[in-house]
Parts: sequence; C-alpha cells; structure tokens
Amino acid sequence: MSTTPPALRAWAPDGVPEVRGDDDLVALLLDALAAGPDMPKLADGDVVVVTSKVVAKAEGRVRASTREAELPGETLRMVARRGATAIVRNRLGLTMAAAGIDGSNVEPGHVVLLPLDPDASARRLRAGIAERTGVTVGVLVSDTAGRAWREGQTDIAVGAAGMVVAESFAGRTDEHGNELVVTAPAVADELAALAELATGKLGGRPFTVVRGRADLVLPLEEDGPGARSLIRAEGQDFFGYGAREAVLRALAGREADRAPFGAPASPEELVAAVAEATGGLGVLDDGEVAVSGADPTALAALAFAFGWSVETSGARGSVARLRPVTT
Repeated sequence: MSTTPPALRAWAPDGVPEVRGDDDLVALLLDALAAGPDMPKLADGDVVVVTSKVVAKAEGRVRASTREAELPGETLRMVARRGATAIVRNRLGLTMAAAGIDGSNVEPGHVVLLPLDPDASARRLRAGIAERTGVTVGVLVSDTAGRAWREGQTDIAVGAAGMVVAESFAGRTDEHGNELVVTAPAVADELAALAELATGKLGGRPFTVVRGRADLVLPLEEDGPGARSLIRAEGQDFFGYGAREAVLRALAGREADRAPFGAPASPEELVAAVAEATGGLGVLDDGEVAVSGADPTALAALAFAFGWSVETSGARGSVARLRPVTT
C-alpha cells in the first residue's frame, strides 16, 4: 500500500446569494460552480462541504431572538460557564459554546440554530446532487468549534453522508515496526477544517469542493455512519464538566449528574483517593471499600465523583462502607 499522501485541492465558489428559508442548496451550489471560470465540474469521489449556517437558514432555523433565549431549548446539560460564556452539551450531543447558536452573518436581532439533524441534511444534499448530476460525492456539513487546551477555533464536521468519517490505523505498523494502537484520524473534521481555509469567515462562500480523497467516498447506496459517530458517548469523555462544575456536582451529589463522571473507578483507585483527599483509611472488603477516619462530607463527594455510593456512614471516626454504582 502506498504511503504517499494524496494531493488535495479545494475550491470555494463566489457569487452565492443570501440563503433564506426553503432555498434550494443544490441549485445554488451547481449555479455557483457553473458561474466561476476556474471552478471544477463535480466528479465522482469529490467531497462537498457545506457550512451549517446556510443549511440551517435553508431549513428555517433562523430565529428573531438571542443566544440566551434560545440556549435552554438547544441544551442537554451545562458543562461549564464563565460569565457570559456557556459551554454546553447540546441536543445533538456536541459540546460547544452557546450550543452552536450563531449570531454572525445574520440580520441584527436574529440568531441561527444548528440544523435539526445535520446527518440527514447531508444525506438530502448528497441525493440531490446525484439526482441532478449523476455524480457520486461525499457531503459534509461543517461548523466552527473551539478546542480544549487550544486558543482559536477550527471547523469540524457536524453532519456527513456517503463518507468514511474516521480512518482506523489500529494494528498497522509504522516504518520503525511500532504497532499503532489507537491512531484514528477524524478525516471528516480534517476535511471540514481544510474547506474553511478556502471559504473564509467573511467571504460569503458557503460551499467547498475538495478533490483528492475519493477513497473516503462511499457508493451512492451507502450513507455511512454520519458525523454523529464521532461524538463521544456521555460518560466516556474524561472532561464531562468544567473544573469548577465538577466540584459543585460532586458536592451536590444529585443522581442525574452521575453520568458525565463515567464508569466507577476501581476499588484500588478509590482507596488511594480516599487517603489522598480525606486522610481516611480505605480497606477492600468483598467488593466494597470500608473507610475509617474520613470526613463524611468529603467522603460522599469523593465517592460520587469516582462512581461509588456511601451505603453506611456516620460521624468522623466511624466506619463507612462504599459500593460501586451499577447502572
């Protein structure tokens, strides 16, 4: 198998008018490509990247409202909040600032919500392109997102159709013979970021054609797993809450807040944490942990964060018994 990277090209046509409800995005794309003297004709294996903003506009997701007013309806749960900035897990499962609600490139006093189902939107666009051109392309719906630990933003794929969205290199070896264990490039996100370099933020170019990764495009009868498959399931993200919020949720100890903390820690991890955080002594006892000398409030919060429950407790100095929570 060749290891030579493919040559990629990306075109973003000018001349796309302001998109409004019920506009035909396929027609707008094909018209823009036809009008540009240096634009390509769509070919089998191309990837068409469409910004979520124009998809949402065409689907009637513009509201005469504000981000704050629309945020509750787009939010599954709050992850972190600092002043006016809210990072939430939205109804699509994406963790984004303001649930992906956007107030840019829209009339003043209005906001744009994300499409109801970006994967379904991508499937409709792909089918429409195939019907009118006879060409089999992959389609990505892109949106801008921040990154933990990194300044700035980049585009990611929030919708996908007819695409391999992540490659798996697990089991392969590099040139030094080292086995790759968890290497899985999120190629849909990488192509979305590439497309954003062509479209820009202020150029009024919502469509991009990327050529050079036909190996990622599936036959027309296969939609693929969609971009939703790239979202980590609740509880599998190491960072389900912000730092302050994690402390607050653990102290409050509400059962509905358990899932983002993930699966229960091992008894050995819990015993070590008890010693470090409470000064108490934990002892393994037939699948449970018996703890003595720990402050009950601190122990309850610690157990909650580690996926355990305090079955019996009392004042400091008494013995508490902890069990892993089963779901």
